Amino acid sequence: MSYTKTPDEIKKIREGGKILGKIFEAGGLPAFKGFRGHESDPPFPNTICACVNDELVHGIAHKDKILKDGDIFTIDIGMEYPAFAKATAGKPVGYFTDTALTLKVGKVPEETKKLLDVTRKSLEIGIKQCVVGNTVADIGRAIQDYVEPFGYGIVRDLVGHGVGHAVHEDPRVPNYYDKAGEKWILKEGVVIAIEPMVNMSGNYKVKVADDGWSISTTDGGLCAHFEHTIIITNKGPIVATRRPGE
Repeated sequence: MSYTKTPDEIKKIREGGKILGKIFEAGGLPAFKGFRGHESDPPFPNTICACVNDELVHGIAHKDKILKDGDIFTIDIGMEYPAFAKATAGKPVGYFTDTALTLKVGKVPEETKKLLDVTRKSLEIGIKQCVVGNTVADIGRAIQDYVEPFGYGIVRDLVGHGVGHAVHEDPRVPNYYDKAGEKWILKEGVVIAIEPMVNMSGNYKVKVADDGWSISTTDGGLCAHFEHTIIITNKGPIVATRRPGE
């Protein structure tokens, strides 16, 4: 299957992304509920990934996960849209979009605000690289060059990805320079999810919880995470999941 999308597929991705960007989920199916990255993985139990403080991705929401003043909370959500389209000739039922953001809970320290601001801006810097003729490596280089001078760590084990026909597709989209990304040239119709995951401590190592899903920093440092679904066009990048006010 081609990693580019047709104009009709792009139209559906833009429609789904607009909905996801406005209200996070309406008129579509939750992409993460029951998702398995590999056959051996347990099915993901929630409709969203809910991460607090040192958790960066795949956090499971449960009644004992209680937010308190000073926390940061990351919501990561994916959607398949249209929700009840019929598959024809082996084509996908719907098209996937993916987005995430980290929120402040109550009053947080200035250093925490800075972490969120830098991570959010790094996403926008990555988006600016999404022009025809650039490569995936250009995205990672730009994000890394901006983030690391602050003394922060960029997660290596988890990266952005292609999206649209499935929740995760090629290419891998690292938030740091990776020579392998030079072979992935951005062209019209490519759809990717860029998602910087930035650790305050400078550490970039992560660990997986016993639940098989929740991933956290190994040293307990705070981690921020922002994500958008981006469509590459000859007129520049389209942020399919742009939220009102951004």
